[in-house]
Amino acid sequence: MSGTRRQPGLMAPYIGGFAQLLADKGYTGQTIRAELKAVGSLGRWLQAEQVEVANLTEEVIAGFYEFRRTAGYRKPYSHQTFRWLLEFLTTSGVVVPLVREVTAVDLLIEAYRSWLTDTRGLATPTVLRYESLARRFCEEQATLRGDDFLGSLSASDLTGFLLREANRVSVGAAKGRVAEVRSLSRFLYVARLTETNLAAAVPPVAGWRDTSVPKAVPSTHVDKMLAALDAEECLRDRAILTLVARLGLRSIEVSRLELGDIDWRSGELVVRGKARRQDKMPMPTEVGEVISAYLLRARPSTESRRVFMTSKAPIKPIRADLVSDVARRACERAGIRRVGAHRLRHSLATEMLRRGVTLPDISQVLRHSDLATTAIYAKVDIEGLRSVVQPWPGTAK
Repeated sequence: MSGTRRQPGLMAPYIGGFAQLLADKGYTGQTIRAELKAVGSLGRWLQAEQVEVANLTEEVIAGFYEFRRTAGYRKPYSHQTFRWLLEFLTTSGVVVPLVREVTAVDLLIEAYRSWLTDTRGLATPTVLRYESLARRFCEEQATLRGDDFLGSLSASDLTGFLLREANRVSVGAAKGRVAEVRSLSRFLYVARLTETNLAAAVPPVAGWRDTSVPKAVPSTHVDKMLAALDAEECLRDRAILTLVARLGLRSIEVSRLELGDIDWRSGELVVRGKARRQDKMPMPTEVGEVISAYLLRARPSTESRRVFMTSKAPIKPIRADLVSDVARRACERAGIRRVGAHRLRHSLATEMLRRGVTLPDISQVLRHSDLATTAIYAKVDIEGLRSVVQPWPGTAK
């Protein structure tokens, strides 16, 4: 292999294929050479330890890291490199993955996941969160009472689990746990795995809704954030932030946006929201211009249909949490206090209300399924509230 001084040991037959994998992920030649150097080091260690490549596992790789640590090597190798290597060797049939025995809980969680996705239409991050808690609860019950625990499942089992969860998380997180346990209870009843729908027996978490005032960013600060991204190397970030600030898109909606969702002729785009909801929204000129600038001059070449891609290798569609990272970077460049992307959604609603837009119209722009969700923005209209406030009993003359 050109560009290396030492042979890659047992990894020699796989260097070319792995290098191509890294190239397909968008890595530069210099980075690929550095990654192959790490793979070669692993190959020489495997040869010295007489470990066949077919027997490579995460535990073996951990042993390689321990060898380097005790040998005094200072330069660390990326764990991601060896995760991809293991995935590449497994896909190529060189390494046969260990098959874990499928348990009754595994089958139950698989059915629950399908119900959340196909019947409830929940987004992937929500499904993962609900599934995680369900697995934790079911594995706990199976450990205590065996695989047939569903036959004797009671409300006290659910409340006991929730009490233990509530002791270690915040009030907001505890409310989320209640929703997740109720969801699991409904599924078990609908799937006829329990005789009673225990969802109603799950107690709520004490707390009052809508007690806070939505925190917004001044419109001047929003303009500063967008202006701070007015540079060629910021084309992607400016397009992302413009969608949030001008159209009120959620982070997940920005990450889901696909090339086919943009209708350039009619000036509209499709927003893929919660629960598989899709809405058409008008695309203002400002939004269209920043998106087209990104697509024409900055978007990496890729087969993915997603609009926004990572700017560094591995090239892949952005995750939803990157949208808030973009907002925070824009704040730093603009010299203002850092805020997340959702704060800009509040800012859009507040600015629309200040300009006289009605709450039902704001609800349509923000794509709220319930007008009560939008009603919280009435709190920020201080002057309007003063005009309708009644005097305190006994103080009026």
